[in-house]
Amino acid sequence: MSSGPIQNTSLVPGGVIGGGRYRLLEASGVDRRCDAQLWRARDGQLNRDVALTVLVGNPADQASVARAKRITERATHAASFTHPGVARVIDVLTPGAGIQLGDGILGIVVAEWTQGSELVALIAKGPLQAGAATRLLEPLGAAIEGAHHAGLVLGADHPQRIRVTPDGRLRLAFPGPRPDAIARDDVKGLGAVLYLLLTGKWALPGGPESVPVAPTGPDGAVLAPSAIHPYVPHELSSVAVRSLEDTSVGGIRTSAAILQVLDQISSSEAQTAMIDPVPGGDADDGAVWTTQRPVRGKEQKRKLMISVAVLAVATLGVIAWLSFQIVSFFSDEPTGGGGPTVVIGQSAEPGQSGQPAPPAPRPAGPVQPASVGVYDVTNQPDNANRASRAADGNPTTVWQTENYFQPFPALKPGIGLMAGFAEPVKLASVTITSPSEGTVVEIRVAGAPNAPLEETRVIGTATLSAGQTQIQLNDHDPAQQVLVWVTKLAGSGRNNKSEIAELVYTRAQ
Repeated sequence: MSSGPIQNTSLVPGGVIGGGRYRLLEASGVDRRCDAQLWRARDGQLNRDVALTVLVGNPADQASVARAKRITERATHAASFTHPGVARVIDVLTPGAGIQLGDGILGIVVAEWTQGSELVALIAKGPLQAGAATRLLEPLGAAIEGAHHAGLVLGADHPQRIRVTPDGRLRLAFPGPRPDAIARDDVKGLGAVLYLLLTGKWALPGGPESVPVAPTGPDGAVLAPSAIHPYVPHELSSVAVRSLEDTSVGGIRTSAAILQVLDQISSSEAQTAMIDPVPGGDADDGAVWTTQRPVRGKEQKRKLMISVAVLAVATLGVIAWLSFQIVSFFSDEPTGGGGPTVVIGQSAEPGQSGQPAPPAPRPAGPVQPASVGVYDVTNQPDNANRASRAADGNPTTVWQTENYFQPFPALKPGIGLMAGFAEPVKLASVTITSPSEGTVVEIRVAGAPNAPLEETRVIGTATLSAGQTQIQLNDHDPAQQVLVWVTKLAGSGRNNKSEIAELVYTRAQ
């Protein structure tokens, strides 16, 4: 940033700059990161509207002059690139050559005018649904991908540089990348625009003051769109935040990866749009969202009353069963078993003399974790509120991952369940009950619940079968944190998903 640009009284609506050729009509924004003012103007010679990126600064400030020179050079190189997602650069004006740009103007990038509306105005009334966001973003993503293949950087990392065309496409309307911008900044910009469409908030530094800043969590990372609006699809939410990350693990670094997910989301939305709603259908265990307000009729009220009555009867049944169990516990009479039991320890048979056998030393056996949580290096935990189902002693309740359109590690290196024990334990095995045959897992020990993945140690691996899979573990020091890390999901193609019904941790002797 310059220390103080010269005041330019001509940079107002009606002002004329560029040697008298361009009359300013309307301000579109300001990119303070490079002292650029964005204007809609009228070309007096060709009688047409144009988009001007006006670079302002003090001509005596060498840093400002060098910055403006670099921007105009990069804009000149970009003039050879044509794509529907980018406004074509018509001209680049620099001081000298007999042209008086205007007081305090160090350069002007002239581009064709993009009809439509401002991106910021589009989200002023609220965030968009997933389908609309992906359709808007795809043309801009394709333009960025094409430019990167040509060795160019577009500078699509500021919301006021982007406009919405009348046919519903996002377009870089004010080209001219910052002097230090790299291809990675375009990818971040694409992720930030997606974040803006889904949340109405901007997730990169230097955004306009009129747009709220994206909220962050305790670790300083930007909150996922799905954490702000639960109806945002997990896949799309993950892409938005991971494209903003600079980490080597979990970050998205190319526009091609974003485009692939956008294409899949668009296809999924199109297929869903062709499915007629089923009246009275039960919702599944996952999250659902709709654009219609639910309407309760007499039939729904009747069903609600029946459900309440059934719940009351079931509650009485549970109370009766608990009473029976309590009486049986204090009774000398054995009770019949209603299902398989888990044997924790086994004693020797009593001798023929009728005397009880001497007590055996306590054998190894299952140990119950004090807590179970979802471990995710991308801050996008799958179904975190259901993690405890994987160690609740009930195989009919499950924790499940989201459905991923691409297998790991396309969008993240893996997903896991971190168990915390009351004290350090040395395990002999972990038994996983799962219907998701083909899931590949690693058993790792960690020093803390949020330990980086590279600081955890692998002590066992397995490919799960449908049912129970017992994983024998290598020798290891007692640990208080044990991670079941899923590196490959069950399924294939666009359906990659795994379920874990129960985890049993067996202590070593």
